[in-house]
Parts: sequence; C-alpha cells; structure tokens
Amino acid sequence: MEITLLGTGAPAGLPRPDCSCAVCATALGPHARAATAVLVDDALLLDLTPGAAFAAARAGHSLGGVRQVLLSHPHDGPAVEVPAGLPQPGRVPDGRELALLTGHRVRAVAMDAGGTGYAVTGPEGQRLLYLPPGAAPAGLEQATAQSYDMVLADVVGRPDALARLRAVGSAGPTTDVVAVHLDHDVPAGPELRRRLAAAGARAVPDGTTLVVGAYEEVPDVPRRTLVLGGARSGKSVEAERRLETFPEVLYVATGGTRSGDTEWAARVAAHRERRPGSWRTAETTDLVPLLAEDGPPVLIECLSLWLADVMDSVGAWDDAEWAGGGEKLLRERVRELADAVRSTRRTVVAVSNEVGSGIVPATASGRRYRDELGRVNTAFANECEQVVLVVAGQAVVLRG
Repeated sequence: MEITLLGTGAPAGLPRPDCSCAVCATALGPHARAATAVLVDDALLLDLTPGAAFAAARAGHSLGGVRQVLLSHPHDGPAVEVPAGLPQPGRVPDGRELALLTGHRVRAVAMDAGGTGYAVTGPEGQRLLYLPPGAAPAGLEQATAQSYDMVLADVVGRPDALARLRAVGSAGPTTDVVAVHLDHDVPAGPELRRRLAAAGARAVPDGTTLVVGAYEEVPDVPRRTLVLGGARSGKSVEAERRLETFPEVLYVATGGTRSGDTEWAARVAAHRERRPGSWRTAETTDLVPLLAEDGPPVLIECLSLWLADVMDSVGAWDDAEWAGGGEKLLRERVRELADAVRSTRRTVVAVSNEVGSGIVPATASGRRYRDELGRVNTAFANECEQVVLVVAGQAVVLRG
C-alpha cells in the first residue's frame, strides 16, 4: 500500500494566513505545508483540501482514479470545490467499515474530539491509521491484532494520542509514526525533528510518497536524557514533553512536601496540572533502587533537590563533618547513582539546575553546593545518550 501526503499541515496550512508569528514568518519554501490530505494507492483520498489536484500532480499522481473521498474533520471556511470526476466527499459513522472495489477496507475509528479516524487495510494486509487534527482515539481496547504498520497523527498537538495507541499495542516498536496536521506550535527544521524524534516519530515534506509496511528507520527515543537549565528556563516542560507519548510514566519528586510553604505548594500544583492523568508520582530521594527495577519510564525532578538531601545526610554544611568523611560519603552516593543510571533498563529523563554560570554564591556552603551540583550533573550526563540545555525555553542539544 502506497500513500502520498499531498499536505502535512494544520487545517489552515503553514504558514497560517495573516499570522505574523515567528514560525509562520519562517515557514517558507520546503518548510511550508498545505492542509493535510492523504492519497492512498491513487484510489482513496483522506481529506479533500484546496488545491489537492494540483498537489497530486506536483507529486506525480492523478486524482482521476480516486473511488472514495473521506473527510476526517469538519472544514471551516468556504466549502472546498470538488474537482471534476471526484466522488462527493463524506464521513463514515464510527465503527462502520467500507469495502472498496480496489480491495481496501476502511474502518471509522471514534475520536475524543470532533472528527473521525480511519483505519485502512490494504489489499495485501498492510495497516494504516489516520487520525484527524486535535483528536485522540476514544474507547480503545487492548489490541487483539498486530500493531499498525504506519500511523499518521497530530503528534505535536495531541501527543497523548500516540500514548493511547502504545498502551493497547496498536503502535509498536516498528510502527512508522509520521506527524501530520503540523501547525505553528514548533519551529520547523532541527527543533521539529528533535521533538518528534523524542517521541519516536518523524515528519516528511508535502508531496512525499511512502510505502506502508516497508521498513523505515524509526527514530530512536533516547533511553537516558539529562535536561539542564536555569530557574524558570522551561527545563521541566521540556522534560515532561519528552515522555508525553508514553502510556505510563513514574514521576519521581525529590523535593517532598514543605508544610506551610505556600509558594512551594503552588509550584507542586502547577507541575501536577501539567502532567497526564496516567502518570504516577513517587516522592523519594532513594533513586538507586528505582533505577534498578523494571518498569515504565521515569522522570526525576530533580537532581538539584536530590543533592541537597544527600548533602544534608552526610553533614556537608559543617566543615568538620565534611572534612571528617562527609565529602567521601557524598562521592560514594554520586558514584552509586551514576552506576545505577548506567545499568538501568528503564527510560530515564532527569532534570537538574545549571548554576555554574551565574553569580558566585556569597557563602561557603553555597559555593560548596554549586561545585557539587556541577559534579553531579557531569557524572549523570556521562551516562546519558542525550543531554539538553534549556535557555529561555529553547532547548540546545549538547549530546545526542
């Protein structure tokens, strides 16, 4: 089964008309995207968009052989003119299946928002799932068949849709996940590729033809990642974003609770509201046993607070205790953590503060903490496939 992506952008296209944002201003040439439309084996068209016939011609295809046109979502604005010779577009009721004379079977998949997804099975059994913009499958049950060969979905706008598919086995390790309905949420080019790769997905230019079921090198999701950044740099959002497409995540909060501290309570509440409901939370600084266990991905928030707790436990703030064995104990704890990261089988994303580039602390204890945090970050980073520094909400890849 062969598909041609006549467009890969959001319903309004990219750049959006009359939008002056930085992403739209730079979405030119190869970075421009028409509204998403998919031509399947020159016989089935998923979503009819303005200029579809011209887009097909540019890609070396014709709409003359299309026998069915299906819409996945309501189209805003003026009605789209149906090119001569094309059948009238329609939508299939949820759960219903169409059998085309070409040998394709199309089943309508219910969504949690306005729209319809389509599961297409080709004449030779290849399986494609196409999801509408801003929607995720609703009421999925544990998959009884093999996973889809290819998924076309709004990975940036609804990462949880991919998490739901993975939870029931509909998207597996070899599923080719291609992002469509791309809007101006993420700058094109390296940043878009980086974000999608963290989800095990990719994007392709308009006009690309893909073979469903053919082997594609699925982007490797980094198994161990350290996200560094200063205060309010966006490092926590970056870390959480990296695990949004996983069905289960263990969020390890190393800060604990602080009775009577309203500012701390507000910070904790803000973090909880951002996290998907399927994530579990563990409040602990005992990281080594967690990393030794098998289980879902782990997000550690954060190493800075873990270090403060360890320094408390070894008496690092007292010069005599520090010189009398506290420093040695701290080095052992850091080495144990690094060893655990090296040997863990879990996917790990850890957050830490980068404090070595700021003002030199006025106190000896502050300078000691700054120095030791730099050593912890270095030891942890040495065991990670990817290290990212977040500055002003922009992620700079240092490794990986």
